[in-house]
Amino acid sequence: MQYSWRGFLGLFLVFIGSAIQLRADELPKIEPDVVYGHKDGLALTLDVFRPAGEANRAAVLFMVSGGWYSKWAPPEQAAPLFKPFLQNGYTVMAVRHGSSPRYTIPEAAGDVARAVRFVRQNADRLGVDGDRLGAWGMSAGGHLSLLLGTTGDDGKGDGKEPLDAVASRVQAVVAFVPPTDLRVAVWDAPESLPAYRNFPALNLPLPEAEKFSPLVHVSSDDAPALVIMGGKDELVPPKHGEWIAKAFQEKGVEHKLIVAPEAGHGLEGNHELAFREAVEWFDKHLKKEEE
Repeated sequence: MQYSWRGFLGLFLVFIGSAIQLRADELPKIEPDVVYGHKDGLALTLDVFRPAGEANRAAVLFMVSGGWYSKWAPPEQAAPLFKPFLQNGYTVMAVRHGSSPRYTIPEAAGDVARAVRFVRQNADRLGVDGDRLGAWGMSAGGHLSLLLGTTGDDGKGDGKEPLDAVASRVQAVVAFVPPTDLRVAVWDAPESLPAYRNFPALNLPLPEAEKFSPLVHVSSDDAPALVIMGGKDELVPPKHGEWIAKAFQEKGVEHKLIVAPEAGHGLEGNHELAFREAVEWFDKHLKKEEE
């Protein structure tokens, strides 16, 4: 089976199209193109989707990433994808990172960590609780979400700018079909699949692949993580989920692994299951008891 970065972006649209459409009374309040940083004279942006009903003040940061490409789309088109979270009171933030092929995986990881710091620093203005932030993504977006969950810090006192002093930790992670160990995926890896040549971001030296593999960084203080894999996924085989589940188990990290036995990389036929499990996971770890 052939895969390309365009296929990944199409997969994002499939998720949007498969979601139930929003009624007029469910339309979120959208704050588009919030600038959370700059690089090379370009703005790094996120879109804020606030629920039409009462907000629970927890936020879900969605990693807009397929093959480590990060594409802008009108936020109104993306809104149906977020319905399961919006209708449960979550504010959703669609985070775009510096996109492949111009920018690398290490740079994308730095961008999304910056986004978490920015949201936490500006939590009051954004209408969220900076201590209740979740990360969610699919495929490359799932990889970046798990990186946030396994490498988030409490702030760097010796950072280059004041924002670096703000914590980049998230309190919960949901990752759909994520690569968890880039050491078997980058082009230099003996196990690398031919399909991976379609992803320039994976033209990464093995030492860098290790640095940016969530599996390598699992430790006891990681965020609770839900990982959902497709049992017939030929691009990111389910063993990626099994590897990190084993590592979480060994370190005592709360986690849940679901393998949809007949699903491929798009979790075909399992979208309802995936979203239901994702909402329940965030409810468990981000909602306050009185809510």
